[in-house]
Amino acid sequence: MRSTATLSTLPVISARPEAEQIATLVSQLKQNHAVDPATIRVVKAPLRICPLGAHIDHQLGLVTGMTIDQSVLMAFAPAANGQVHVDSLNFASTVNFSLNDVPPYQKGDWGNYIRGAVLALQREHRLPHGLVGVVGGDMPIGGLSSSAAVTIAYLLALEALNALNVSPAENVGMVRYTENQYIGLNNGILDQSVILFSEHNHLTLIDCQTMQIDKIPCSPAIAPFDILVVYSGVTHVLVGTDYNSRVAECQQATRRLLELAGQPVPANPRLRHVSPEIFRAEGHRLPDNLRRRAAHFFGEMQRVTDGVTAWQAGDLPALGQLVTASGESSIKLYESGSPQLITLYEILAETPGVYGTRFSGAGFRGCCIALIDPAARGSIAEAVHRRYPAAHPDEAPRYSIHFCRPDGCAGLIPNA
Repeated sequence: MRSTATLSTLPVISARPEAEQIATLVSQLKQNHAVDPATIRVVKAPLRICPLGAHIDHQLGLVTGMTIDQSVLMAFAPAANGQVHVDSLNFASTVNFSLNDVPPYQKGDWGNYIRGAVLALQREHRLPHGLVGVVGGDMPIGGLSSSAAVTIAYLLALEALNALNVSPAENVGMVRYTENQYIGLNNGILDQSVILFSEHNHLTLIDCQTMQIDKIPCSPAIAPFDILVVYSGVTHVLVGTDYNSRVAECQQATRRLLELAGQPVPANPRLRHVSPEIFRAEGHRLPDNLRRRAAHFFGEMQRVTDGVTAWQAGDLPALGQLVTASGESSIKLYESGSPQLITLYEILAETPGVYGTRFSGAGFRGCCIALIDPAARGSIAEAVHRRYPAAHPDEAPRYSIHFCRPDGCAGLIPNA
């Protein structure tokens, strides 16, 4: 138990260097399969955070993101006879199927993402070549869009093996098909867009209605910062949480607001179809739960706009205040967050050296993230270690702290 250690000896988890992770994957691939070493390639799909734009991508809102220097990595090689065989360093089971006979969705099976990626590609492309691969990553699963990252890794590997020229925008749609149609998660385009389009030291701004993606450079005046990831120790698949019910509530709010305003209701209503003026005039007439969901949407849209301005000005304190306000709105208005995530949010929001903090991912499991002053690493870690396991002793053996930096986009690693 952690109670046997002093606070100063409690761990901050450091992922292995990327080269070491790649060497492990390649070695495992050679050990598991009789592949020609000359044919082995490696794909990297970085994990992502969303500083602002929480829970509004599926409502066609404005969202921001950046990748971090921790990734899903896969070593892979071509397979004979159209077979797909993938091993994982994070799961004990293996995935094995034929490109001509892709199995249906299997609840709780990590192989859903490779199967969904194959089906997404086969809608538009012929896949004569399968693959053998070993996939893995050193970060905890949950809250950093590892599902989108691993799906992108599979897509890029299959495209490379089959000499397919697929644009990042097309891959965004294929990840969405995998998650929406095959897996049944009603999410938007945030995760895959950030992972496929991000540029180092830029903030990625995505308009989920127009699909416009802007990469906004970091101001030269900005102070040094780290991206802190605190894993709560709680991991559940999103298709069993309130994620889909929140999406449905946002649609209900949209429909009612447009009806109250005498406006036509589109077939697939989203809150972006409602003007802020309509919400100000009619929002008070919504049922309480629908009013809160809509209030979160419109507040978050304004925070994204203000946050981009702060990023361009290099004003980390202002940006951080907006991130923390986003976290508060996620708790009070969107009503997401497990007790563990809420505790982490409160700890970080109250700790000096933290510019801003909020949940990462869908907000029902996984991680809290924060923008922090690197000089405060030790005191921030001490605050988490002192307060979190005492509040949630069941998670004490599993939670972890990670300090990360911004990164670039997904792609094949040359000469890996």
